[in-house]
Amino acid sequence: MKPIRYITILLLLPLLFSCEDLIEVNPPEDKLIQDVVFDSDETATSAMDGIYNQLFLAEFSSGQRSSVTVLSGLSGDNIKFINPNTSTAMQFEQHEILPDNNRNLEIWASAYNVIYMSNSLLKGLQESGNISLELKAQLEGEARFVRAFTYFYLTNMYGDVPLILSINYEENQLVSRNYSSEVYDAIIEDLKIAGDILSPEYRTGERTRVNKYASLALLSRVYLYLEDWQMAETISSEVINESGTYELLDDPNLVFLANSREAIWQISPIGAGGSITQTNEGSLFIIDPIFSFFASFKLNEAFVEKFEEQDNRLLNWVGYNEGMNASFPYKYKVWSSNEFPILEYSMVLRLAEQYLIRAEARAEQGNLTEAINDLDAIRSRAGLDLITDTNSEISQEDLLSAILNERRMELFAEWGHRWFDLKRTEKANAVFGPVNPYWEPTDVLYPVPEDERSKNSNLSQNPGY
Repeated sequence: MKPIRYITILLLLPLLFSCEDLIEVNPPEDKLIQDVVFDSDETATSAMDGIYNQLFLAEFSSGQRSSVTVLSGLSGDNIKFINPNTSTAMQFEQHEILPDNNRNLEIWASAYNVIYMSNSLLKGLQESGNISLELKAQLEGEARFVRAFTYFYLTNMYGDVPLILSINYEENQLVSRNYSSEVYDAIIEDLKIAGDILSPEYRTGERTRVNKYASLALLSRVYLYLEDWQMAETISSEVINESGTYELLDDPNLVFLANSREAIWQISPIGAGGSITQTNEGSLFIIDPIFSFFASFKLNEAFVEKFEEQDNRLLNWVGYNEGMNASFPYKYKVWSSNEFPILEYSMVLRLAEQYLIRAEARAEQGNLTEAINDLDAIRSRAGLDLITDTNSEISQEDLLSAILNERRMELFAEWGHRWFDLKRTEKANAVFGPVNPYWEPTDVLYPVPEDERSKNSNLSQNPGY
């Protein structure tokens, strides 16, 4: 498996260079790395910061062409590829992904590389006696969060995946897949530990480092996916009510700015090493009026038509290029920049999702009044009529449908929410079956990359591939 056969020098780069390029080398002695990286608070902090920088570069988390946002956006019928001749991307849109698809391999390999980096840092922290106890706990919480975050996307894209929690090359090179339930158990354990030891404050003052509430926000989503409605409600309520750090912003154009008060966790373009200061999502999704020939993606016309005319999200988060007759995601406004201060960070977790998580969890438990209140908080910001005023006697089934629809309109072009929502609610067959001649029920999971299986005979393949 590629991420296990190589170790990145990125953990050392913050100590030596300003560049954050990733270099693959043969695995050195673990002890050497620990002695160098974990000999002081400063070097250990730089190692963790290197992992955050890598999240901007790693394909699965970058917001670029092989990211979860793009490929799961294609699968979830919100985003369409402009050039149908680009077969590797079209496979995701048509739900006909071949096991040798290089974009699929890039998701898998980059995710496991980040996991390996997190495992390496955790091992170094455990064995070092030179780091202050307070910082050691903070960095452990951050590394556990990143590992849980990465495994969350792996198991939701591939189902059963290898659960690798060490950096032992000999053991890891022939690992088999673990049941998704085991992976979820490990995710929950990491997030609970992180939630207990992380500070409520952001370590650098920037929301590009995770804190206690970032861990809770992801944990509430995990419980929602596992249909533990009570836990999902309880934890999302803690983020919404008890943090005092976050708020739904009235102006949609302020939401995706760097360190916006709606942001729970963001990824900074600083990970590129200073050469660019725009988000990858901005440079990829915006169809520039002059350089429109660079455009690769647009919004599905059928999706855009679902917005109500007065919806502030349509007016502020959807752009339109007249020359191409194409709408595009316009949550990020900066297409190209090399200036400081950085105006926008890539959004990963934000408060609006917590309201939608709690709304769904409450509705599933029959607490329709409070669920409506949560949903109306999102609709109010969007400038839409409130359900409290127009349909206060809505049924549970219709309310759940309204929440799912609101998730689509609110969270489009963000981390594949639509695709994962259709899967977890078992609605993918009903949505894609009638309109996609290529669709098969097994398409809800991506194939395990053939390149990885050729190196590891113990990796089984998902059904249908």
